[in-house]
Amino acid sequence: MTAHVIPSFSQAGGEIRRPAVAGRFYPADPDTLRSEVNRYLSEAGTDSISSVRAIIVPHAGYVFSGATASKAYACIAPSAHYRRVFLLGPSHRAAFDGASVNGVSPAYATPLGEVKVDQETCERLAHSDDVFCYLPQAHQKEHCLEVQLPFLQQRLQSVPPIVPVIVGTQRIEKLERVAQALLPYFTSENLFVISSDFSHYPPYADACKADKATGDAILSASVEKFMRAIAGNSSHGYQNLLTSACGQAPIAVLLLMMQQTPGLQMKHLGYCNSGDSPYGGRDEVVGYHAFAVSEGGGGKTFRHVSDTFSLRAAEKAELLRIARKSIENELEGKMELPYDSARLTDTLKMNCGAFVTLHLNGKLRGCIGMLAGRRPLYLTVSDMARAAAFEDARFRPVTLEEMKDVRIDISVLSPLRKIHSVEEFELGKHGIFMVKDARSGTFLPQVAEETHWTKEEFLGHCARDKAGIGWNGWRSAELYVYEAEVFDEGGGE
Repeated sequence: MTAHVIPSFSQAGGEIRRPAVAGRFYPADPDTLRSEVNRYLSEAGTDSISSVRAIIVPHAGYVFSGATASKAYACIAPSAHYRRVFLLGPSHRAAFDGASVNGVSPAYATPLGEVKVDQETCERLAHSDDVFCYLPQAHQKEHCLEVQLPFLQQRLQSVPPIVPVIVGTQRIEKLERVAQALLPYFTSENLFVISSDFSHYPPYADACKADKATGDAILSASVEKFMRAIAGNSSHGYQNLLTSACGQAPIAVLLLMMQQTPGLQMKHLGYCNSGDSPYGGRDEVVGYHAFAVSEGGGGKTFRHVSDTFSLRAAEKAELLRIARKSIENELEGKMELPYDSARLTDTLKMNCGAFVTLHLNGKLRGCIGMLAGRRPLYLTVSDMARAAAFEDARFRPVTLEEMKDVRIDISVLSPLRKIHSVEEFELGKHGIFMVKDARSGTFLPQVAEETHWTKEEFLGHCARDKAGIGWNGWRSAELYVYEAEVFDEGGGE
C-alpha cells in the first residue's frame, strides 16, 4: 500500500464523489431507479425490526441481487433515525493492507441526489489507528458502497451522513484493530451497512452448499466459525470457487464488534444467487445473502461464555504461568511458546476477556486488558501480559531484573450486560463499561475496593478519567456491567 498522509478532511476541499456504476449496476435515470428500488422494497416480504444495528447486503447489479438486498433494507423502519451510517465494503480496485476512509469527498452523489459525508467522524476515525489511510483509488471506481445508497435514499425518510470505509486487509490482527476503532460507534445511534457478495463462480448447486455453510457461520455471530467455514469451503473442492465471500474482511469486522457487544441478535433474511435471475446462467454463479443485526426480536443471540463459567485452581495456575512466561520470553529474546498445548483445557480455550495487572513492591507497574473475548483465554492472557509489561504508556517497560519481584494478577471477565438504570450496578461486584459519543472507558470491579470510592465517585472517575466524557457523563452514557474472577500469584482470590 502506498502511504498517504491523511488530510484534514473538513478542510480538504475535495470534490463530490460522482456515481461510477450508474447505468450499469443500477438505472441512471432517477425515475426509473426510484421505481425499481421501491418495487424491490415493496416485494421484499420483510417486516420491520426494531433497533436494527447493522445489515449485511450484497452489492451486485440490481437485476441479480436487488431483491435480496431489499430484504435487509426493508427490515429498517422508514422512520428510523440514525446519527450516521457506516458503509464497510471490500476493495475490488486497489490492493492495500489496511482500511481506507474517504472523508475527502463532502458528499456521494447518485441519480437520486447527494448523501453527505460525515467528514468530522471520518477524520477522527482515520487518526485513531494507523491501520487507516486514505487511498483515493480505493474509492473512485469502487461499486460496493455506491450501490447501497439508492436503497438508503428510498427507504429512510431522513438519510444521515455516511462514513465510507473500504477494507483492504485480510489479516486478522489488523481487522481486530479496525473493529476496535469502530467499536465506540457500534451503538444504537448508528447503522452499519456491511457490503458483501458470497460464493464466486461455482456451479449453482455447489454455490448453494458453500453459501449455506458460510451463512450458518455468520448466523452464529462467531468470527472463528466464520473463518473456519471460509477455509472449509476452500478445501472442499467446489469447482471454480474463487471465494466464499468477497466481503470477508468487513464481515469479520462486524462479527468482532458483535463479540464485544452483548444482547445483539443476528437474523438471516434471505438468500439467492445469480442463477436465480433470468439474466444469469447456472454454470458459474455468485451468491447473495441478507442479514440483520438488532437489539431485539427473532434471531440468534451470541454469548461469549456460559453463565456458569468458572476456573479451577489448576487452570488459574496455568494462566499465571503463561502470563509470566510470556513476559520473560520477551525479555530474554526467546522464540518458544509460553504455553504447553497438552495443558490447555477446553475452558482455557474459550473466548474470554481478561486484564493482566503487574505490581512491584505493592505499587501498580502496568495493567492492560481486553474487555470482551475475541480470542481464546490463554492467548488473551499471553498478549495482555506482554502489553502490561511493555506497552502501558504510564510506565517504562519492565526489566528482567524487576521480574523476580513483580506480582501478577489476572482478571477473567464475564460477558458484558447492558443496564438501563444505575440501580442495577453493584459497587464492588460489577465492573463498569460506559460508551458515549464514540468515547468509552472501564473500571474493573476491584477498583472499588482499592479506592474506597462511593458508587457516584466510581462512576464519575470512570467517566472523567477513563472515558473522557466529564464527571457526570455517565448519566447519559450507555452503561454495561460485568464481573471478574480475580486471582494472583500469591493464591489470592
